[in-house]
Amino acid sequence: MKAGALLSLLIAALLGLLTTVSHADWTGPLEGPVALPDKRVMFLASDFRNGGVVAVYRSVEQAARLIGWRVQALDGHGDAAEWRRMAEQALQQAPDGVVLGGFGVEALGELPARFKQRKIPLVGWHAGDTPGPSEWLFSNVTTDPQVVADMAADLIIGEGAVGVVIFTDSQFAIARAKTKRMAQRIRECPDCRLLSIEDLPIARVSEEIAGRVRQLQQHFGSAWTHSLAINDVYFDHIHVPLARLGRQDIRHVSAGDGSARALARIHSGLSQQIATVAEPLGAHGWQVVDELNRAFSGEPPSGYVARPLLVTTEVLRESEAVSIELDSSYEAGYLQLWRPD
Repeated sequence: MKAGALLSLLIAALLGLLTTVSHADWTGPLEGPVALPDKRVMFLASDFRNGGVVAVYRSVEQAARLIGWRVQALDGHGDAAEWRRMAEQALQQAPDGVVLGGFGVEALGELPARFKQRKIPLVGWHAGDTPGPSEWLFSNVTTDPQVVADMAADLIIGEGAVGVVIFTDSQFAIARAKTKRMAQRIRECPDCRLLSIEDLPIARVSEEIAGRVRQLQQHFGSAWTHSLAINDVYFDHIHVPLARLGRQDIRHVSAGDGSARALARIHSGLSQQIATVAEPLGAHGWQVVDELNRAFSGEPPSGYVARPLLVTTEVLRESEAVSIELDSSYEAGYLQLWRPD
């Protein structure tokens, strides 16, 4: 078997393991409106280089297709000006609903008010720092960033005397919330030292991480023992520059999102990334569709907030003894709402 095919099989198995562990018992909404047919939705993606955004979009597309909706995706390439341009395009095309996939509603200036005037509901995924409805969003689908941050920070705090660097992207409200909470937890720890908060945009990580790593090593040296990050993408690119500096001892934990690449690294047990706080991205995509359907039906948001999962090598390997089949309890749960007959 070719290496690429083997990696694809491993990633598929790991995603199945994660979903099985995350969704063994469905705790989502048990009541909701029947699916309205023939809706057109635009998915405005912050950046399709972000694995979490891709996973949620694919899930939205799958759920929408099953109930006869059409989904059009636009890629913002990590550029705030492009996010606004996409929103203006969506206003011109006047879909039934719009999804903000991975960027905050505040980036759109006055445009959310125009969507509201046109009665085009906005549903977000990671479009704010709290789950549920807000002034402009019918609902924001996300886990609680405070819970995610606590899970990541607690794992590092449990390792004893540590010197921590936090990697973040301050243009996102959810990233700011996670960073603030992780920094607070590290500062409160008597044996921990917060060395630096590195504001590095996700869209520029691949180009700039090597330079940041050199600067951090020059400034902190061996005092830098651990890293936290608001997304797995930082650790997609950090290992080579660290290896060049002989720093394979630094341990990393991500406070989101449980990307396929991160799961593969953690499952191997050979990576410096020892954990990720994974979100139920498949279920999130289906929840986005459910929230849109509630908006179309004139009903309130579901109020559902899924819990994240701390994924370590031990969690993944222990799950292998249970099953590697993709759990579909959230699919069955939502289809029961949308197609009760």
